Amino acid sequence: MSAHHIAARMAALLLATVAPLAAPPAAAQEAPQELKLEEIVVTARRTEERLQDVPVAVTALGGEALRRLDATTLGDIQDAVPNLTLHVGDASNAVVYIRGVGQIDSLAFADPGVGIYLDDVYLGRAQGAFLDVFDVQRIEVLRGPQGTLYGRNTIGGAVKFVSNQPDFTPAGRLEATVGDYDRLDLKGMVGGGLIEGKVAAKASFAYLKRDGYADNAFAGRDDGDKDTVAGRLAVLLTPTERFSLQLAADGSSDTPDTSRTPSRETAVFGVAQPNEDPFEVDANFNDLNKLKVRGVAATAAFEASDAVTLKSVTAYRMMDYDTHLDLDATRLDFFGVYVNEDQNQFSQEFQATFSGDRFEGVAGLYFFREHDETISGLFGPAISLVTGSLNDQTNRSYAAYGQGSYTVTDALSVTGGLRYTYEEKDFRRTQEFFAPTATLPIALGTGLRITDIDTADDWASLSPKLGLDYRFTDLVMGYLSASRGFKSGGFDGRSNNAAQAASFDPETMWSYEAGVKSTLWENRVTLNVAAFWNDYRNLQLSSFVADQSGQFAALFTNAGAATMRGVDVELNALVAEGLTVSATLGFLDSEYDRYAGPGGVDISGQRELVNAPRWSGRLGASYSLPLSFGDLTLDGDVAYRSKTYPTVSSSEVLAQDGYALVNLQATLEFGDGAWAVSGGVKNLTDKRYISHGFDLSDSLGYQLGYYGDPRTWSLSLRHRF
Repeated sequence: MSAHHIAARMAALLLATVAPLAAPPAAAQEAPQELKLEEIVVTARRTEERLQDVPVAVTALGGEALRRLDATTLGDIQDAVPNLTLHVGDASNAVVYIRGVGQIDSLAFADPGVGIYLDDVYLGRAQGAFLDVFDVQRIEVLRGPQGTLYGRNTIGGAVKFVSNQPDFTPAGRLEATVGDYDRLDLKGMVGGGLIEGKVAAKASFAYLKRDGYADNAFAGRDDGDKDTVAGRLAVLLTPTERFSLQLAADGSSDTPDTSRTPSRETAVFGVAQPNEDPFEVDANFNDLNKLKVRGVAATAAFEASDAVTLKSVTAYRMMDYDTHLDLDATRLDFFGVYVNEDQNQFSQEFQATFSGDRFEGVAGLYFFREHDETISGLFGPAISLVTGSLNDQTNRSYAAYGQGSYTVTDALSVTGGLRYTYEEKDFRRTQEFFAPTATLPIALGTGLRITDIDTADDWASLSPKLGLDYRFTDLVMGYLSASRGFKSGGFDGRSNNAAQAASFDPETMWSYEAGVKSTLWENRVTLNVAAFWNDYRNLQLSSFVADQSGQFAALFTNAGAATMRGVDVELNALVAEGLTVSATLGFLDSEYDRYAGPGGVDISGQRELVNAPRWSGRLGASYSLPLSFGDLTLDGDVAYRSKTYPTVSSSEVLAQDGYALVNLQATLEFGDGAWAVSGGVKNLTDKRYISHGFDLSDSLGYQLGYYGDPRTWSLSLRHRF
C-alpha cells in the first residue's frame, strides 16, 4: 500500500472520529458533567495559562500521558506531536526537527535549530539534550519560531522539559522496570516540607541500564549499550508569601561499554559488503562513549504587587563527552572519529510579568555565555588518514525582549512582541596531520600543522511577533500570527584554511500561522488545528564531499532557502467512561527554493529537506476497566510517517520509505492507586527503519545507516507513598 493511501486512510479515520464528536446526539449531550477531559496548564508564554487558551501551536504531555506512551527518553514523544522528528543522533546528540526546521550536525560549532530547555534553562549543546524521562511534571513542545520570548536559537521551536517541583505535601515514588536486552531501570523520588510553609525539598534518581541492540561480530559482544546514573535535587524556600527561591542541582553520567555502530548500507572499499541485518555489525573502533552532564540553577520570584511579578533565573552547566565512532563500520582501521569535548555555559535571565484587567505582558533581559573546547580527529591508518584538531569557541548572547496582549473586546485580543539579540563568537582552530603509525591518544603539537585559525564575528537581529486571537464562543478560539525566528551565525569547525573559516550567516525565518482551538461535546473533546507557512533563509547545512584532490572533505555553508507549508491537527476525546481516543496528524509540503551546490550551481531540484516527511500521524486509544481489586488500563497506538530523507544529500539509499510502528501496554493499578504493574511492547512488528545516516559516497564511496529501536518488551512495578 502506498504512503498516500495510508495517510489518506489515517486522515479519513481521524475525520470519522471527529465528526460525531463535534455534533453529538441529544442523549450524549446529557452526559454527566464530571465526564470531561482534564484541563492542562502550560507556561508557553512565560505565564501559567490553560492550554486551550494559548493562541500558539503547543503540545503538552503531562506525567500520565507520558506513562501511557511508555516514554523513557525524549525520543518517545516524537509521534505524539504533529510534524515533530526527535531521535538520538550518531554522537549521543538530540536530533530535533519541527516542521522541517532543525540541525543534524552533532559538532559543537553547529547550533541546534530547536531549543531544548530544562526548567527554563537553555541547553546549549545537542549532546546532553537527549533527556531521559524521569521526575517529569510535563513536556511542552512549541512549534514555530519562539524568538520573542525564548533564549537562543529557537527558530524551529522549543522543547520544554518541566521537572516536578518541590511541594510541602510529603510524597514519594519508586519504580522498577525489567525488559529484554537485560534492561534494568530503577527510578525514585521523595519530597515534602522540611519547615512547614517555609522550606520544601525534593530528591530524585534514576539508574538506567541495558545491553546494546546490535551484536558486534568483531568483539563478540553487544554494541550501543546504556549505563546511566542520574539525579536531581531541589529546595524551595518561601520566607514570605510574596517571595520564593528555588535551588536545584542535577547530573547524569552515561558510561556504556561501547558507542553505537551504524549499518553498512553499501559496500565499504570493496572489502565489506552491506549488512544483511542492521543489528549485526562488525566494528573495532567503538570502545568509548562517555557523557557526563552537571548543572545548578537558582530561580527567584517576587510578587511586587498583585499585578507585577519579578523573576530571576541563574544557571551554570557543564558537559563532558568522549567517544570513538566507527564510521567505516568494519573491523579495519579505515575511518574512525574520536571526540573529546568539554563545554560549560552560564545563563542569566531577569523577567517581569504584568497582569491587568485588559493587558498582560512579559519583558526581560537575557545573557548567555558558553565555552566549548573540542579535541577531535579522524583515525584511519589503513588509508593513511590520521588527523587531530583543537576547536576552541566562546559564544556570548545578549537579548532584551518584551511581549504583551491587549484585550480589545471581550472576544478580540491583540498580541505584539519584539526581541533584540546580539551575539558574538570567538573561534580558534588548529589541525595537524599524523603518520599512519600514530596511535591514540593523539599528541597535538607533534604532527604537521596544516590549519591555524583565530577569528571572531558578531551578529544582531530583531525578532518581532504580531498576533490576533478571537473567541467565537467560550470554548472555540481562532488566531492569526506572524513571527520571525533567528539562529546565530558561526564558523565551520571542520575548515582547513582561513578562507573556509569565514563565518557563515545566521538563519532567519518568517512564519505565518492560522489556527483554531476548540473544546467540544461538554468538555469531552479538544480539537486543535494550525496551518502554517514558513519562509526560511540562509539554511546552515553540512555535507561530506571530495575536495579537488579527491580526498574526504566536509563543508558547512549557508546553502540556500526553503519554503514549508503545512497543517498540524491534534485531537483528544473522552468517547465514553474509561475510553479515551487521541490522534495527531501532520502534513508538511516543503521544498528548497535555492540550494547552492558545488561551484555555486543551484541544485535545489535534486534535494529534499532533511527530516521533513510529507505525512506523519498517530492514532491511540486508552481504555480503563474497573475491577473488584483495582483498575486495568489498556493502551495502544499506531504511528505512521511517510518517506523521510535523513541526510542533506537526499540519498535514496538512506531514504526511509513510509512505515508504521505499533505499541501496546497494559497497566493494573491496585491498593487505591498506591501500586501499579504494567507491561508493554514497543515496535510490535519489529520494523527496521533508518532514523539517521551518513552519506560518504562522494568522498569515501560508501553510506551508513543508523536504525531505530527494534521490538522491545518491558515489565514495570510502581509504588506511590
